[in-house]
Amino acid sequence: MNHSAPRRVRVRAPELIGKGGWLNTGGEQYTLADLRGRIVILDFWTFCCINCLHVLDELRELEEKHRDTVVIIGVHSPKFVHEAEHQAVVDAVERYGVEHPVLDDPELATWKQYAVRAWPTLVVIDPEGYVVAQHAGEGHAHAIARLVAELEEEHAAKGTLRRGDGPYVAPEPSPTSLRFPGKALLLPSGTFLVSDTTRHQLVELAADGETVVRRIGSGARGFADGPADAAAFSEPQGLALLDEGAVVVADTVNHALRRLDLATGEVTTLAGTGRQWWQGSPTSGPARDVDLSSPWDVAVFGGRVWIAMAGVHQLWTYDPESASVEVAAGTTNEGLVDGPGAEAWFAQPSGLAVSTDGERLWLADSETSALRWVDRDGAVHTAVGTGLFDFGHRDGAAEQALLQHPLGVTALPDGSVAVSDTYNHALRRYDPATGEVSTLATDLREPSDAVLVGEDIVVVESARHRLTRLRLPEEAVQVASVAHRTQRAATEVAPGGLRLDVIFQAPAGQKLDTRYGPSTRLLVSSTPPELLLKGEGADTDLSRELELNPAVSEGVLHVSAMAASCDDDPANEYPACHVHQQDWGVPVRLTQGGADRLPLVLAGMDAE
Repeated sequence: MNHSAPRRVRVRAPELIGKGGWLNTGGEQYTLADLRGRIVILDFWTFCCINCLHVLDELRELEEKHRDTVVIIGVHSPKFVHEAEHQAVVDAVERYGVEHPVLDDPELATWKQYAVRAWPTLVVIDPEGYVVAQHAGEGHAHAIARLVAELEEEHAAKGTLRRGDGPYVAPEPSPTSLRFPGKALLLPSGTFLVSDTTRHQLVELAADGETVVRRIGSGARGFADGPADAAAFSEPQGLALLDEGAVVVADTVNHALRRLDLATGEVTTLAGTGRQWWQGSPTSGPARDVDLSSPWDVAVFGGRVWIAMAGVHQLWTYDPESASVEVAAGTTNEGLVDGPGAEAWFAQPSGLAVSTDGERLWLADSETSALRWVDRDGAVHTAVGTGLFDFGHRDGAAEQALLQHPLGVTALPDGSVAVSDTYNHALRRYDPATGEVSTLATDLREPSDAVLVGEDIVVVESARHRLTRLRLPEEAVQVASVAHRTQRAATEVAPGGLRLDVIFQAPAGQKLDTRYGPSTRLLVSSTPPELLLKGEGADTDLSRELELNPAVSEGVLHVSAMAASCDDDPANEYPACHVHQQDWGVPVRLTQGGADRLPLVLAGMDAE
């Protein structure tokens, strides 16, 4: 039997460069040469992206288990202008409990060197400084764990593995009452309930918005029901009153809905299993038996609890009567498409509020920088926002107004709506009666929610760790307008035929799962739709011939790919199976002499 090391394509890893420098290293700056002898995993992420946050959670176990051989480095590669601000990256690293070094790369220098095309992307570098694997999207932790075990064995035998402490240095904790609070709720008693997201707790504050009345949750990340001091949450966000005596909580990283009894402080679980929903999982059923995916906010509308399911770009509902959940709107494709609920597309819906007349469910659709609403019939409409790539701070007529990654929305008494315009550090207002967007307040710091208290509005200033009370101004603030597009360079492609290849190699010891039919799925569409003359729609083949319209000079190809692989052991009747999944938005520019092939790596290395 041949015990020699497996043959791999090895490419020398480019240097790590980023203008923002290194975080979580105690002030040290690192090069790849400093990490020689370690297995290095680069995690290309940006803090707005829910899939990136999923991957941070997927990697925690691997990071713990292989602390003396593996160094995970987050390469922060911004999508939004705000994400290129160094302080915003510092905040995000603490907010999401990132316990490894992070390189702040605001100009996407390292992203370009590694030819990355999507958030999140994971690149594995062996102890001799060669790239040995690349994975895009979610669901790859098991494959990387297997590769790490192989590399440990191979390089220990060669004498090229160096064990020991990694470069991670934990930052000093800060003594504030709240730490990156997410959402707030005015309770019937006149006090505030706030999700203290980074500390995995709910905090009740007195009517002054500052004095702590009580804390609910142990403060340690976990998933446990019980009394206030023993119950555990994981980065809780949205809150809504179920009735006078109970609150429903979107327990985001536990992929669950929890119930807080306000009188006793007892926490129970209403919906979710603690596992993340994957393509192919049930989309309705008994609430405690169905997986959810990063529920970010909740609101009671039409007798049901509506859930902003950020992790799969959908709205779900929970019915308290039957204790069941089901999908209410969205296809799981990411984008901005209006229409009947079953056909609508969302992009990380993160804030919900019911209009004061009860006729509309407003929602902040963060990744399209959009304000949208659902009517009583379940149809979806857009008030402000155009899609995934346009954002900014611009007031005026709603058709041309711009927001930047809003996370919260609040219904105002006059029928208008306040938007927590998170990455613009502003509170905005949209008035359906006039179709105008204005700015109510600026100089907030990552506002993520707001609640109405009489004539005032209390804003959750997430990155200042506090609630801030503002008078609702008679006249809106005037700001200079700015418009932005995402910074990613467009890929130059030739007009006419373009071969799209999604590269997927099943991890070692696994094969594609074909027991129930094809195990792969590829969905292609474009913005504008006229860009694609041929090749749009869904199919099971991971390669496809597209035809691009020469009359359209630029646009975006939306590509969604999925592959399922299972352990390749004939003796095992129930092999473990894993789903690998990624959505790409690839900006393209049509130019004579451009590429006629577009490779997108889901897992493996592109051999061509």
